[in-house]
Amino acid sequence: MATPSQPIQAPSPERIFDALLGYQLAAAMRAALDLDLFTSIGKGAASLTALTAQTAASERGLRILCDYLVVKGFLTKESGDYGLTQEAAVFLDQRSPAYIGGMRHFLQLPEFMRSTDNITETVRKGATQLFDGEGSVSHDNPMWVEFARSMAALVAPSAQGIAQLLAKDQPRRVLDIAAGHGLFGITVAKAFPDAEIVAVDWPAVLAIAEQNASNAGVQDRFRKLPGSAFEVDFGSGFDAVLVTNFFHHFDPPTCEQLMAKIHSALKPGGRCVTLDFVPNNDRVSPSMPASFAMTMLVSTPAGDAYTFAEYQRMFGAAGFTRSEAHSVPMSPETVIISYA
Repeated sequence: MATPSQPIQAPSPERIFDALLGYQLAAAMRAALDLDLFTSIGKGAASLTALTAQTAASERGLRILCDYLVVKGFLTKESGDYGLTQEAAVFLDQRSPAYIGGMRHFLQLPEFMRSTDNITETVRKGATQLFDGEGSVSHDNPMWVEFARSMAALVAPSAQGIAQLLAKDQPRRVLDIAAGHGLFGITVAKAFPDAEIVAVDWPAVLAIAEQNASNAGVQDRFRKLPGSAFEVDFGSGFDAVLVTNFFHHFDPPTCEQLMAKIHSALKPGGRCVTLDFVPNNDRVSPSMPASFAMTMLVSTPAGDAYTFAEYQRMFGAAGFTRSEAHSVPMSPETVIISYA
């Protein structure tokens, strides 16, 4: 007997419409965070009346914003009252230890927003048009000061994961390249009471890292080395070198050049610890590491999201004997341990 044919699902333009209006979602998230909307709902202000009192915003504006965030999966709505999804409760309520809403101050910097203004020309040339083509890696770029202020909350799981991976060898001398907020080196210092951290970054950025080290009580084991990672003298004899979210800004020859310099700074048997967005060989999965290549296209002259195989080739060419990849809980990034 013939099987009834399945109804043909007609294509829908909805995802295309959403993509072309993507800027509205970014703006809506910024407004919700600026109004402390997620925190207010988390505290129990579920109705529009309560939210209006909490935020001093208009009822009409809040209704439309909240309903939009329900549609986009960040809020729930039942009998007219709003609630937080699990994701919003963990990451967007300021009372949560995993709160990351402050990232908006960096991710939505005007410089970043402008990086896509002429993306057609960027794709044609294969390089950013930002900052006269130098992009985010221009000399002493002030955007990294905001990065140091805004992005520390995101890295706690990765920083703890790195400290655990280093636990076997108990490193005493650790070089933290492009330290930013300093949280990776600081977490290592807190895990290993004998560890001394040498942090490399631009002077204004290191001032924030130094304050974070003081707040963490490890300032007596935190030393600043201001300047470009490609120009300053690292010294030698380090047990471990941390390179977190840095290699993706540069092309492979530049990465190899820096990795060779790192190899020289390590003592025999030392380890380089790389944290980065590492897509699979197909370059389209997992979604966040694979998508990160677009961020590098619009913001750097030659950066990319490199696969583990590409890192193995670059690090091998710089003199490292082997590299191994480790996943990190609650993080889309990968830790690569390379052995000198």
